[in-house]
Amino acid sequence: MNYGFNNEKYVNVQSKKIKERIKQFDKLYLEFGGKLFDDYHASRVLPGFKPDSKIKMLSELKDITEIIMCINAGDIERRKVRADYGITYDMEVLRLIDEFKNLGLLVNSVVITLYKGEESANKFRKQLEKRNIKTYIHTPTAGYPTDVDIIVSDKGYGANDYIETSRPLVVVTAPGPASGKLATCLSQLYHEYKKGIKAGYAKYETFPVWNLPLKHPVNIAYEAATADLKDVNMIDSFHLEKYGVTSINYNRDLEVFPVLKAILNKITGTDIYHSPTDMGVNMIGSCIENDEIVSEAGKQEIIRRYYKAMCEAKTGTDEEETAQRIKILMNELKIDALEKRPVINVANNKSRNENIPVIALQLPNGKIVTGKKTDLLSPASSLILNALKELTHIPDEVYLLAPNVLEPILNIKPRTNRETNSLNLEEVLIALSICSVTNPMAEKALKNLEKLNGCEAHASFMVYNGDFQMLKRLKINLTCEPIFYSNNLFMIE
Repeated sequence: MNYGFNNEKYVNVQSKKIKERIKQFDKLYLEFGGKLFDDYHASRVLPGFKPDSKIKMLSELKDITEIIMCINAGDIERRKVRADYGITYDMEVLRLIDEFKNLGLLVNSVVITLYKGEESANKFRKQLEKRNIKTYIHTPTAGYPTDVDIIVSDKGYGANDYIETSRPLVVVTAPGPASGKLATCLSQLYHEYKKGIKAGYAKYETFPVWNLPLKHPVNIAYEAATADLKDVNMIDSFHLEKYGVTSINYNRDLEVFPVLKAILNKITGTDIYHSPTDMGVNMIGSCIENDEIVSEAGKQEIIRRYYKAMCEAKTGTDEEETAQRIKILMNELKIDALEKRPVINVANNKSRNENIPVIALQLPNGKIVTGKKTDLLSPASSLILNALKELTHIPDEVYLLAPNVLEPILNIKPRTNRETNSLNLEEVLIALSICSVTNPMAEKALKNLEKLNGCEAHASFMVYNGDFQMLKRLKINLTCEPIFYSNNLFMIE
């Protein structure tokens, strides 16, 4: 794989930048946008970026860092789910706390924000307290966003409990967007200044990359990723006016900046920042070493986001206009999905010719293999077996799965899944693992599984549940046609 991003340099320069910002204050509240762990979007659009780079960077600052986690009470009530893990936001908070503690990072507390008496939030707070995790409740800020005098008063931020912190860097993070991170930071600044502590605020947001062009594919890929939120990349007019330098931000930060600037001035008595770009500490743009590689990766991500949006429109989980917005972005960059992503035509043509669901995958050497539904295997199962055979140079007529291993699985399958007798991908990989104990070829094939990491794949249908999650765990970049696998309303596979 060709890399366009220097990950080691990034960890070093990003740590240095944050340390420089800390020195400007007695204490720095750093709002962490995006994902601290498993940032696969960044790793896809910046080949060479490691998904856990940000947490590795933060680990280097762990002696001076503590973490506050925010979660929106409304997200708890709605049981909002983090799509990449399939778990609710409240469970994601618990998972993140475990991850932080395992890395030796100090978790200060959890703040339940925008609280309006939700019973589910009360239950979650009790759950946290039983685990000896400090919790705080923040209600909607009085006067926000128009009345700065009320916002910055005991009726506004002052109505929130003060969170005791002890270290110079306080990272404020959350399981997802709109979790109240900014309000928590500003509330803390208000209390700190009342106590005579010169605290500061900064923002660490990975995308858009402020020092890449507005229409750079990496920045457009971010716009595609947030098309459902209607985010739009824009030139930071405040930064351009103040410094004569073009930088990129997005509409929500630009829209809120005049209010944020007034609030910070009211709290601190001075204009600390003159633009949204000033607030940021992101150094990711300076670590891109091959623009051609990351530009191509950005275009691929836009295509993937387009197919994802079309599938979500088909299932009713998102509006059709999201896919339409991404299509406009593709047109701006003159992206031809069929040309850029050859697996699309291969999967669709084979499916059409044989009238059966098909998935196609492009191997690291460029060869495309396919998998189709059979009486024994799901399309994903046959795909991965065929890919492993190709990587291991095993003839097609040779079986990797022993009949004596498959027979008990096939016998119990009708009792556990009434919808299909085909083996899903997880079942096949378990069977292959069992076979590898006595079959050297199966053992060798399993060792090649990691070579599928980052491979591109396309399905002639919408892949669901178990197979979809397993392909994601294998880090295969899957796109799907917005076509239902069957007429069943409840999909099991």
